[in-house]
Amino acid sequence: MRILIMGVAGVGKSTVGVELAEQLRTRFVDADAFHSQANRAKMAAGIPLNDADRAPWLDEVGRALGAAPNLIVACSALKRSYRDQLRTWAPDLFTVHLTVSKERLMERLAMREGHFISAHLLPSQLAALELLSADENGIEISADTDLEAIVERITSLVV
Repeated sequence: MRILIMGVAGVGKSTVGVELAEQLRTRFVDADAFHSQANRAKMAAGIPLNDADRAPWLDEVGRALGAAPNLIVACSALKRSYRDQLRTWAPDLFTVHLTVSKERLMERLAMREGHFISAHLLPSQLAALELLSADENGIEISADTDLEAIVERITSLVV
């Protein structure tokens, strides 16, 4: 099973992904690890990435998904076109879109230390976000509930 945990910065993608991977006894990868130094520097400076910046990064993430029959990846994948790009590498991708309120996101990002994505990028991420379409294999889940309930819900859909 290939699972994409998507959403804006601060929604809890990595937290959910790590716990889900542990429960399903599979591997977890954070797509942030695939960003180039140039992308990291741009985001650290509060400059949103554009589609040209993201394209090679998404291909790297897609290659990782395509190479592993069982993998959970945390990746913003905010636009439908980004998710489509990932699905070219992993057609069977199941997408979990995590959501929380803007206020909660700001709280979480304010507490974050040592990460190159700051709260300054949240407005651009929210503006770019495209909800899952009916023809995308996936589900939207509120990340305002406890971690165990989120993981249990996802597990019930993929196992």
